[in-house]
Amino acid sequence: MKVTAQPSADTLTLILDGELDASSAIVLDTELAKPDILEYRKVLVDCAKLSYISSAGLGVFISHLQRFQDAHVKLVFFNMQEKVFNVFEILGLDALMTIVPSATEAEAA
Repeated sequence: MKVTAQPSADTLTLILDGELDASSAIVLDTELAKPDILEYRKVLVDCAKLSYISSAGLGVFISHLQRFQDAHVKLVFFNMQEKVFNVFEILGLDALMTIVPSATEAEAA
């Protein structure tokens, strides 16, 4: 999996490309653990090219969720494929995390 970071004024967009499983979760965890990520008001996660997410991948987001909330950084997922969204929904994570259909809605969230 590839993670591309696109910073702007107060928003960081992370573009996920590929499969987020136990072996690639380390790449995402490293990106989310960077201290400067807490300087942004929002972290938007573009999931358009995310074709699969495992429990390890979900665990990475969950492990950083409290840190983001404590720093008042909004984490927003968008462009999520239906099969990936279903994983979030089955586990009830759609109620815990902000998931919107498009980039426009993610920026407005």
